[in-house]
Amino acid sequence: MKILTSAEMGAADRRTAEEFGVPLNTLMDNAGSAVATFCLAEYPAARRVVALCGKGNNGGDGFVAARLLAAKGRDVTVVLLGRAAEVKAGEAATALDRLRYEASKVALLEIEDASELAPLLDDCDLLIDAVVGTGFQPPLRGLAAAARDVVNRTSVPVVAVDLPSGWDADSMEQSAEGAYRADAVATFTAPKMAHVFGHLTSATFGPVVVAPIGSPEAAVQSGSGLTWAGSSKAVVERPRDVDANKGRFGHVLIVGGSYGTAGAPSMASLAAMRTGAGLVTAAVPDSIVGLVGGVAPELMVRPLLQGPEGAVSLRNLAGDRLAALLERMTVVAVGPGLSQKGEASAVARELVAKTRVPMVLDADALNAFAGRAELLDGAGRVLVLTPHPGEMARLAGLTVKEVEADRIGLARRFATAHKVTLVLKGWRTLIAHPDGSIAVNTTGNPAMAKGGSGDILTGIVAAMLAQYPDDVARAVETAVYLHGLAGDFAAQAMDEHTVLATDTVRHLSDAFRSRVTDANRLTWITGLRIAGLRIAGLRSVGLRA
Repeated sequence: MKILTSAEMGAADRRTAEEFGVPLNTLMDNAGSAVATFCLAEYPAARRVVALCGKGNNGGDGFVAARLLAAKGRDVTVVLLGRAAEVKAGEAATALDRLRYEASKVALLEIEDASELAPLLDDCDLLIDAVVGTGFQPPLRGLAAAARDVVNRTSVPVVAVDLPSGWDADSMEQSAEGAYRADAVATFTAPKMAHVFGHLTSATFGPVVVAPIGSPEAAVQSGSGLTWAGSSKAVVERPRDVDANKGRFGHVLIVGGSYGTAGAPSMASLAAMRTGAGLVTAAVPDSIVGLVGGVAPELMVRPLLQGPEGAVSLRNLAGDRLAALLERMTVVAVGPGLSQKGEASAVARELVAKTRVPMVLDADALNAFAGRAELLDGAGRVLVLTPHPGEMARLAGLTVKEVEADRIGLARRFATAHKVTLVLKGWRTLIAHPDGSIAVNTTGNPAMAKGGSGDILTGIVAAMLAQYPDDVARAVETAVYLHGLAGDFAAQAMDEHTVLATDTVRHLSDAFRSRVTDANRLTWITGLRIAGLRIAGLRSVGLRA
């Protein structure tokens, strides 16, 4: 799913009408219908609904939603900021006329003083924010700003139409001062920048959903090269063939560990098994073989020679000690717990230089290339890097501040120059591909900001590559999405403070079963769904491992 700017969204609507013959009134009807459908599904107990509408097209979407909610037996009041006569000819005016003539039970109040809004909100179950939408440029002024202050002082649930009013659709900031609060957002056709990079700052964080309203794919064009990572989850939503066997799901080798860091390769191996790899082997220093092997009876282990510091030795690369093992592997993940002691960094560099099997590099395998990034060449092979900002800074010869200041640009330049898939972790983890395209992930939460989260992700990425070797981009995007989603389920079941990295593995099954698109064709950009039910109340703010 493409991510659009405000201008691109407007162009998609115009192209839909002019080139594909879909009237703009139809687009508005479909948008309002999507809002009503979402409200009925997610707030079924809400009997009294207030639709707060502006005089533009966002208000028009609200008029349609109000009319349809009234038809479903809801007690609906439309509060228009201004006078009805000021809603000029166009789609919004048509929607208002239909509301007046077809929904006689809907109360229409025209206000010019925000104080008139407060008593209505005290007596309602749900508020629809349809004041201004994607085309608006902040800040809010006048009556819209005064109404915002009234809304933001209440506790009534708020569903925003398109965007929380006052939020710049092109903003890539986490928050927006001066915007309406929102518990959920229903937007249309495609997510905008603010939907994927922003974070709703309401008391209960609900979903952002995207509804199709009639624009064909050919009408939706994005110049940024940004897509939403969750779209790739379709790759794992197909059931496995009934005659499947373990040989069809790949063999993952985890190379890492050192004396004192047995947990890292253990977690990576456990995650790879839980993500569906057919076979998983951990190659670790012989002093920790027993510890790593004890993580699960299904895990195979291969002892490696180690140096006096307890890290893997270059002697493992002599002869066929590792070579014969590598030949049998589908994917090799290097780095969890590897350390930078002794010859460990040299081992990582040698493995990358001499191995043509698809590889995932993390942690100290990445640090082995600090100041030597020119040695990372993914031409003619699959090479996936998963740095956090500190590791990215060391690879690129920059400061962390410089990395964070230009995450998208840096990720794209590095991935294309080195022909690698780069998973740059942080607020809205980016998956940059060798062709310059970038997917943005919207799952994950602060509970994952703990040791071991990166090791879990490494195992998930390796397992997805092992199962989908011919679909590298979607495999990696799905891995990142599943990891964050499992962390969301873990935080919901426990608490942000108490979740451990291994708890995300326990919730991988929830992440696999959760569907991106629900029965109403709403795509959930953020928010949890499992077995068709949303789990509300989670503050989802991105992968921070």
